[in-house]
Amino acid sequence: MVNHQTVAESTTHLSAEELAALRENLHEQRLFRQEQLRLLGGPVTSRAEDRLRQRAAAQTEVRVKLAASARMVLTDVEAALTRMDEGSYGACHLCRRPIERERLMIVPQARYCARCQQVKEAQP
Repeated sequence: MVNHQTVAESTTHLSAEELAALRENLHEQRLFRQEQLRLLGGPVTSRAEDRLRQRAAAQTEVRVKLAASARMVLTDVEAALTRMDEGSYGACHLCRRPIERERLMIVPQARYCARCQQVKEAQP
């Protein structure tokens, strides 16, 4: 676990306002993904929709993949909120350097700095 002194040093590039905005963004993403999962797992809303699902197995596959993606993003968002609460938000999970402010503004749930993310994606 990262100590609070290290965390404080690693997040100094984010102002309190920026951190609050990122937290709000993560909360909104969490609500969106929870609602998306509720709708994807919900009951059929019409007979026509039911017939379309029965005729097109591809639609079911898309639904399953969307739900899996939504669950994955929701997990990442909740993990980022936990890191905020624990004081470790903004530190790369691999190199422990601060994640770039610009990256966090675009992907607030990011676990890795841009360099480490590229390395991770390049791995087979």
